[in-house]
Amino acid sequence: MQRLLLIAGLIILFAAEMLRIYFIMPFPGSQHGNTIDIAYFLGRYIWHIRIVVLLLLAIPVYQTFAQSRKWKKILLSMVLLLYAVIFYFVNFRFQADKMFYQPQHKNLVSAADNKVPLNRLVIGVSLNNEAKAYPIEIIGYHHQVQDTIAGQPVIVTYCTVCRTGRIFSPVVNGKKEKFRLVGMDHFNAMFEDSTTKSWWRQVTGEAITGPLKGSSLQEISSQQMTLSAWLRAYPGSSILQPDTIYNQEYEDLEGFDNGTIESGLEKRDSVSWQRKSWVIGIVANNYAKAYDWNDLVKQKLIEDSLPGLPIIITLEKDTASYHVWSRILNGQNLHFTRNNAGELRDNNTQSLWNDDGICTEGILKGQMLGTVQASQEFWHSWQTFHPATVKYSP
Repeated sequence: MQRLLLIAGLIILFAAEMLRIYFIMPFPGSQHGNTIDIAYFLGRYIWHIRIVVLLLLAIPVYQTFAQSRKWKKILLSMVLLLYAVIFYFVNFRFQADKMFYQPQHKNLVSAADNKVPLNRLVIGVSLNNEAKAYPIEIIGYHHQVQDTIAGQPVIVTYCTVCRTGRIFSPVVNGKKEKFRLVGMDHFNAMFEDSTTKSWWRQVTGEAITGPLKGSSLQEISSQQMTLSAWLRAYPGSSILQPDTIYNQEYEDLEGFDNGTIESGLEKRDSVSWQRKSWVIGIVANNYAKAYDWNDLVKQKLIEDSLPGLPIIITLEKDTASYHVWSRILNGQNLHFTRNNAGELRDNNTQSLWNDDGICTEGILKGQMLGTVQASQEFWHSWQTFHPATVKYSP
């Protein structure tokens, strides 16, 4: 009986430690099942499990060392040593917030003092006449940067495995929350709030397990484009600079912007509609639609309509900065074309529009198209979190 208890207890102890990390990190097969509630239970109650199992093992372990043959003592010692090694790695090396740290020096500067190359992609946000830009290859390592824009707290997030950038308000139930990275579910980053210990999905801002399950963070409108394009539209913007402590980590993401990074989890599939193909995803009135990036590169302009929302998607000459605007202006449904010179004109009035969605010539001069929230991400991500999505077909 004591022998059976010893074996069963060790199996439970090893399994609890390893599965707790396995379910929330990108190990083979770990991200395809709906195991988040099991992972949360193990994470929340791991110390309870450890204490109960160790108490049950106390007598069998003592008896083994006191009464058993030498080879059994050596074997048990090796097993316990192996547990100690596993304990160290899963708690101090494989934990997400032990692998990806927050910047120790959060430095945002003006364009005049900026050191980030202008061709780098950024997630940009503008609130109440204050604009800030966060380079993807910086926040891609940190996964989240907490900041304040125009007096409003924000949490800027990015998941490189899904290629998803989102900005949220970190206010939960009227209180500004702090979040830590805990791992991922279905390849998307998850954060834990410090008060309720609920786990929140990065791509949607939804709490997917824990006391606040079903709640959602308020998303703040943002745009992705090159820093050059962002500063053209918002010349007074501040830009997040690299924290030199993490230069090596940033270098490991070199090439992520254009999809040429070596990592299989983050490298782009150049063929359309593959797991790592790029798409632009849009949701309007609970209707989701995905647009192939390759189609946009070929056409430079896509006109389409979602329920109640006629849109235009344009790509700048840098083939990296894209924009999604509503085609409704002053109650009129505009239609657009690009001429051979690459100029954007609406067919209704023949007015000329620039890459910031502002009319620069014609009877609509000075008017601005409304921005539609959209995201560039991997097809597997958009499809997973918008299972009813429709594919755009030219």
